[in-house]
Amino acid sequence: MLIWFVVIYWVISVGIGLWAAMRVKNTADFAAAGHSLPLPIVTAMVFATWFGSEAVLGIPAEFIKEGLGGVVSDPFGSALCLILVGLFFAKHLYNRRMLTIGDFFREKYGRTVEVLVTLCIVVSYLGWVAAQIKALGLVFHVVSDGAISENLGMMIGAGSVLIYTLFGGMWSVAITDFIQMIVIVIGMLYISGEMTALTGGFTVVVEHAAAAGKFSFWPDMNLVSILGFTAALCTMMLGSIPQQDVFQRISSSKNVNIAVQASILGGVLYFIFAFVPMYLAYSATLIDPGLVERYINTDSQMILPKLVLEHAPVFAQILFFGALLSAIKSCASATLLAPSVSFAENIVRGFYKNLSDQGLLKIMRITVLFFTLAVTLFAMNSELSIFKMVESAYKVTLVAAFVPLAFGIYWSKANSLGGLLAVVFGLTVWIGAEILAPEATLPPQLAGLLASIAGMLLGGLVPRSALR
Repeated sequence: MLIWFVVIYWVISVGIGLWAAMRVKNTADFAAAGHSLPLPIVTAMVFATWFGSEAVLGIPAEFIKEGLGGVVSDPFGSALCLILVGLFFAKHLYNRRMLTIGDFFREKYGRTVEVLVTLCIVVSYLGWVAAQIKALGLVFHVVSDGAISENLGMMIGAGSVLIYTLFGGMWSVAITDFIQMIVIVIGMLYISGEMTALTGGFTVVVEHAAAAGKFSFWPDMNLVSILGFTAALCTMMLGSIPQQDVFQRISSSKNVNIAVQASILGGVLYFIFAFVPMYLAYSATLIDPGLVERYINTDSQMILPKLVLEHAPVFAQILFFGALLSAIKSCASATLLAPSVSFAENIVRGFYKNLSDQGLLKIMRITVLFFTLAVTLFAMNSELSIFKMVESAYKVTLVAAFVPLAFGIYWSKANSLGGLLAVVFGLTVWIGAEILAPEATLPPQLAGLLASIAGMLLGGLVPRSALR
């Protein structure tokens, strides 16, 4: 029964996405929904894009093993990213009326920096999108009781998300995200009530987690722990800011106030609801300790789905897996679209001087197709957990894109040389540290971030007259 409800829900949601695709007439519609979306839909997009597989499967698994200190990057870093975007970046980026965030780097620093940063952004999405595809395979495998293999589930999930993203772009993402946010909230709250009834009460679970030390958040007061904590926080909090999916939510807004408010509201909502799956997963330690013991050291991502399958009634299972699929689909569609649009606009378009708007739209759709194929293959061959895939995705944008963006907006001396040195220094030091000293006291991504800042400051010392 469960698998048929999942199939019906899946078909309906894909149909809604295709219906929304009828609104796409040009690249502005495809990439930014015509810059016309109201506050509720933009807020829903911000929330639903981030509330993906890592929020429902990855973060809870990490919380059970490491407590709050293990999830500092997400949801703490992720939520702070969205709030910081709303407070310090949304207004500046929205008022430029650009198609992609790569356009900012071209206008501020020139074609070379635009290409380098765009390539870094596209590469960073491999891990994030692959995590969603991997989660889709896991869900189909679980709800079919093993009849559908995880690899086949990945192909089914990726193919169906591709269909409406390919045709509908941002319009399909916006409409489906709004509906899926409603499903996520209802499903998660309902299943929380079911699990609370089995544990004996909300306070029972919280007190048990506190006694087990799961609420320990701050690092030990030594240099290694402090730097590791800082690196984990900064990777998501700052590395996620210069991302196309975040920018698309800003640029899709009807006006600048909506862009600012939706980013902050979406971040707050995400932070609040990210604790619901953590609460559910930890409930398993009271409801079925044997289940936790069975999966904690082998495949901890399975704890929450198995808990629901083995201890919740069918209706609750339907709501949970509906919410889970909604979370994954909304995140997958957005993260398939974002790098594809960036690659088409900021890499391919530069080779065609007289490319028409319809020609660019066609290239965007072709890029969506090939990127989907690439990330599906990556997901099928990766051994990383969903949480680690997402956490690792933002290191490259932290070291290569954040400093040029932040300094480009707020530092008057930022110039083309500084932008180029920031990207090159950041990438070189980070890659070198990952190869030569991955376990050093100073984490590689922090070393890369500091090098990027140094490159920007060094370039800024050169007089503008010398750069002409």
